[in-house]
Amino acid sequence: MELMFVALGGVLFGAVVRYVLPGRETSGALLLPAVGVVAACVTWAILTWAGLAFDGGWIWFLSLAVAVSAPLLTAVALPRRRKAADARLLASLNQA
Repeated sequence: MELMFVALGGVLFGAVVRYVLPGRETSGALLLPAVGVVAACVTWAILTWAGLAFDGGWIWFLSLAVAVSAPLLTAVALPRRRKAADARLLASLNQA
């Protein structure tokens, strides 16, 4: 049950990051929420396997911190890479 709340937090944080940061035209609407939910759930599973209790504060804090930082890093890196790749493609098509 707790994993469901962590996943919900990941989706919500990813959606907020999508609409707060610029460059959302370079990715799909569900990419950043999906990154958030995957990062949160994987972190939760790893911390559970490491022995942290599901009702402890650290597992929640770390899982939700990763759920914020993973979409944030993706939202910063993706537009730059996408625009550079588009420019390379356009240059190669113009040469042909």
